[in-house]
Amino acid sequence: MADRTEFKPESVRVTEQLRNEIVDGARAPGSKLVERDLAEELGVSRLPVREALQSLVAEGLVTPRPRSWAIVREFTASDIADLIEVRAALEVLTFRLAAQRRTRAALEDLKQALEEELAAAKAGEAVAARRAGVRFHEIVTRMAGNDLLLEVQGSLSARMRWLLSQHHDLEGIAAEHAELYDALARRDASVMEALVLQHLETSRINAAEATGQRLA
Repeated sequence: MADRTEFKPESVRVTEQLRNEIVDGARAPGSKLVERDLAEELGVSRLPVREALQSLVAEGLVTPRPRSWAIVREFTASDIADLIEVRAALEVLTFRLAAQRRTRAALEDLKQALEEELAAAKAGEAVAARRAGVRFHEIVTRMAGNDLLLEVQGSLSARMRWLLSQHHDLEGIAAEHAELYDALARRDASVMEALVLQHLETSRINAAEATGQRLA
């Protein structure tokens, strides 16, 4: 049988690894990303590292510096407030459309992500819980079935992944996702909208605590 393992160019694989490490907090804000050092660390040439850093600059996770290095972006209070405002503008619409257009298969995917998040949160596995929580929101976006919304969300994907990962309340966030899932599955628009607004406020408070920023 032919090997069906998906081939990814080195630059794509390096980008994914660095993106995950930044979002998961393995590379702290302000830490240096030097082409030569990263190439040696990851066992690749400098070209895919250079291309990866360029991609991450475009995604808003990395800040370029002169010559051949960059730093992990240090999000300011203003940066975070901007992300929260944009997320708030899109989130109610996203969940409303997802409830209207949900399918059984999409609900099963959403439930699986939720169950993984709940289990990881209960076990105290922070990275796994946050990643599953991000996947929960990404599935809801796909469920909305709006190509333009997907395009807008896609352009913000890396920064939103970072924002959604800025919390320490693993079980609390997972519990809110469970309530959102139930309301979405029932197509209970009024309850769901109230839950979305509460979830946004919870996320704002958690992001302020996790980043040490004073958010309005």
